[in-house]
Amino acid sequence: MEELKQAGLTDNESKVYLALIDLGPSMAGQISRKTGLHRRTVYDVIEMLIKKGLIGYILKNNRKLFQASNPQRIIEMIKEKENMLMPFIDKLGEKFVLTKEKEETNFYKGKEGLKNVFEDQLNSNEILILGASAKAYDILQFYFKWYDKARKKNKIKARIIASDKKIKNILFSEIRYLPEKYANPVSVNIYGDKTAIILWASEPLAIVIKNKEITEGYRKYFELMWKIAK
Repeated sequence: MEELKQAGLTDNESKVYLALIDLGPSMAGQISRKTGLHRRTVYDVIEMLIKKGLIGYILKNNRKLFQASNPQRIIEMIKEKENMLMPFIDKLGEKFVLTKEKEETNFYKGKEGLKNVFEDQLNSNEILILGASAKAYDILQFYFKWYDKARKKNKIKARIIASDKKIKNILFSEIRYLPEKYANPVSVNIYGDKTAIILWASEPLAIVIKNKEITEGYRKYFELMWKIAK
């Protein structure tokens, strides 16, 4: 149900839609009993779902039987919202580009914050990762499958230095290892003219520094460690 709420449905709309998926064509009373919602509430919710194109109805013996639309309609709703938002996003993007160069250091907290850091890396030619942590795959469980596929699609190679042998078989990457005693929850991602220092903890934190001299210093340090790693 959480996924439907993220797609823009309210809690009650999600309950009614899922109930109809389970029940098939049903009257309002059946939906009320299935969801535990008051009959009047069910009618109000049905009306909203009909407007969204997620519910239709048929007449049988002069009674309305409501039925769920194909779940593909949810994807269509999201695309419609994207199309409506694009002109506004484009304008914001223009303003963002004008101010972006002024930024030197950014701090990011939490899982969503870290996703911003990794998606920024998809604009680079190569990503160097010093001290890759296996905790990253626990904290962002499913995200890296998409991220690694996006890197491969954009032909962005990664060179990774890790201490944990669990880190292996990563798409479009070359991995070398240091002794396990050097493992720690902090990793450094070097890309373009940026250096991202990431703490992989229950509440992850990233500091992204945009500075050519600092990034070049970390890049040289990475190359030294790359020669040492096996």
